[in-house]
Amino acid sequence: MTSVLRQLYRPFSAHTRSFHLTPSHLSGHNKWSKIKQKKGANDIQKGALYSRAYREIVLAVRNGGSPDPEQNNALAAALKRAKDSGVPKDNIENALKKAAGGKDKGDTHLVFEVMGPGSVGLIVECLSDNPNRTVKFLSTILKDNGGRMADVKFLFKREGRVKVALDAGDDIDARLEKLVEVALDADAEDFDTEDMEDGSRTVEFKCPQATLHKLTSALSAPGVCRELLESELVYAPIEPLEDLDDETGENLAKLVQAIEDADDTLKVWTTADA
Repeated sequence: MTSVLRQLYRPFSAHTRSFHLTPSHLSGHNKWSKIKQKKGANDIQKGALYSRAYREIVLAVRNGGSPDPEQNNALAAALKRAKDSGVPKDNIENALKKAAGGKDKGDTHLVFEVMGPGSVGLIVECLSDNPNRTVKFLSTILKDNGGRMADVKFLFKREGRVKVALDAGDDIDARLEKLVEVALDADAEDFDTEDMEDGSRTVEFKCPQATLHKLTSALSAPGVCRELLESELVYAPIEPLEDLDDETGENLAKLVQAIEDADDTLKVWTTADA
């Protein structure tokens, strides 16, 4: 742990509530993490940006409970990311219509449990206007990529994640300490930090599912941080798998990619995620 993190951790330990600081460099040292990072870069190169923006907008509306960015901080953040990434206005509006209902009213939110290569558990979230078609298509993907339907939800816990950014500056450590104090008061339980090349810092907080909105609102208040980057409910593995062998990691990546490429897929979670 760096000297800066020691300085930050010391005052937090005085709180009666348990709060664990996890430097980002201590997690994710396995084949799957490296594949995910490479895969993320390749997704953008392959033109998956619009699809990713669509999924983020739909999930933000579902998790935040409103298609109005004025009342849904997570949606406002997703819309900003989409615009900053150059996603066309028409694509954004279509995603909002899909999420809110509109002409696509009747779409069904589906959650599938999958056992993948190397006994890696997966949770697949979909939004479909034809559930039977989605089930059939997913079954074909699993058959072709070494996966199968199985009861794996017990391997995951539902958890809130909120990521924010802090501007660079000599006082960034002091601002981080104040940020964490705000998060503590809003029921955050854990956080990771990552220093960026420009000197800024991203901070991702974890919280119980029931307090995601409370934490998001607290961290979105004026003067708390530079901006809200993400706010979402995730399926987090209770005991993340580590050190997958190369073959299993590659096969898992192929399976996840095939599922994510399906039009109805919103999000894929695995027990190999950090």
